[in-house]
Amino acid sequence: MAKGMILAAGQGTRVRPLTKFVPKPMVPILGKPVMEYLIEQMARYGIRDIMVNVAFNHYKIENYFGDGRRWDVNLGYSFEGQREHGEIVPKAWGSAGGMRKIQDFGGFFDETTLVVCGDAIVDLDIGAALHEHRAKGALASVVTLEVPMDQVQNYGVVVADDTGRILSFQEKPKPEEAKSRFASTGIYIFEPEVLDMIPQGVPFDIGSDLFPMLVEKGVPFYAQKRFFNWIDIGRLNDYWEVSQRVLRGEVAQMEMPGTEVEPGVWVGLNTSIAWESSKLVGPIYVGSNVRIDPGVSIIGPAWIGHGSHIRSGTRIERCIVFEYTRIGDAQTMKEMIISPQYCVGRDGIAHYLGEDASPYRWGDARG
Repeated sequence: MAKGMILAAGQGTRVRPLTKFVPKPMVPILGKPVMEYLIEQMARYGIRDIMVNVAFNHYKIENYFGDGRRWDVNLGYSFEGQREHGEIVPKAWGSAGGMRKIQDFGGFFDETTLVVCGDAIVDLDIGAALHEHRAKGALASVVTLEVPMDQVQNYGVVVADDTGRILSFQEKPKPEEAKSRFASTGIYIFEPEVLDMIPQGVPFDIGSDLFPMLVEKGVPFYAQKRFFNWIDIGRLNDYWEVSQRVLRGEVAQMEMPGTEVEPGVWVGLNTSIAWESSKLVGPIYVGSNVRIDPGVSIIGPAWIGHGSHIRSGTRIERCIVFEYTRIGDAQTMKEMIISPQYCVGRDGIAHYLGEDASPYRWGDARG
């Protein structure tokens, strides 16, 4: 069939503070890490051997996924780091450089390989994408998705001829300067020969370094135009928007866990909810061992992670509450992501609990 590669070595600075304590592929959607959905999708199409490059907080990915047997796949990990003052510290080699490191170590990429970024959920027909790649005799393929012209400045866009052969790229062009509306989705298909073109031992990026090289060399390099759900969490607001869509049931194959006890209200095991005096308007998921005190209002779409405690008189509207979070009496939270360490609005304004109370805007950094 094919092999798989998940790019998971980045710091995820654009979605901080979500990634202050966990790597970006471990950020949860419906209580499951983003990367888990990718592995499940690969397994559906028979991709069983998958390498993952890791760096920052790598052990959290490795401890959760292990060798992959729970998903009927084989997972391997390539740690990217360097020695500083006697310690090994994370240092990403770039998306292409990380793949070359894997290839030089054990020659893993010996057949067609599907490469995906670990920070998006997709329901791509992988079989059809691989078929088109092979039918065109491509050495490399980029899966693209058409986006509205007023959104092209958020993406790297691909310029191709009528046959799909790639001519050039534009990185986040202004709408009036865009030559295309087809955005690169961070899903690639490579033949082993492509790995040989990546220089050894230096940081090297797929988008900014490898792709221009492939165009310059004139190798068979194609864009695929496909229709599928591509749920990217590149920015903090993206994460909030995605969570709302999923809770509303707008994304296929992502069903609410727990038991539906009232229309639009799902609960996990062993919850303590003051039903008589609380107001719950779905869609809402209340995780296991959650305590909801009298007089609480929760207006969905909302997710209350397991082990949390919502105290009396509090109102929560369209929020994501991570596990083991305690919210005090008579609070009002609207369109926020809330954890035991911080609360952050969809606009990126965050407060850390127990630290300087002044707000800090996240999402301006790049990484």
